[in-house]
Amino acid sequence: MRIAEIMTSNVHLVRPEETLQYAASLMAEWDIAFLPVADATGLVGTLTDRDIILRAVAPGLDAETTRVSDIMTTNITYCYDDEEAGGVKANMNSLHLRRLAVLDRQDRLAGVISQSDFRRHAI
Repeated sequence: MRIAEIMTSNVHLVRPEETLQYAASLMAEWDIAFLPVADATGLVGTLTDRDIILRAVAPGLDAETTRVSDIMTTNITYCYDDEEAGGVKANMNSLHLRRLAVLDRQDRLAGVISQSDFRRHAI
């Protein structure tokens, strides 16, 4: 089974210049914990609820003025939508990742794959 068959393709994004308060409100509204960060050039980072807690809340940063770009993860780990699901799952497990950005072969964001996607499809 290919990643494209099980990934979430309706992905919500946030821009790097947005505030953490805005990003967190999107996460709350959409009940998600992971946002790809994109600008006009494409995917530039990722942001998780854990990033917000550990990199902003814990050190006392102001969520209304701190930008997503200030704390986002820029070393992006991703897979391609045409990869075999079993191999991607094994890679995610070895890296202790719960979610991963999915790109197409033109390096455009195609979706997000999560551990729950693998469970839902019994992979």
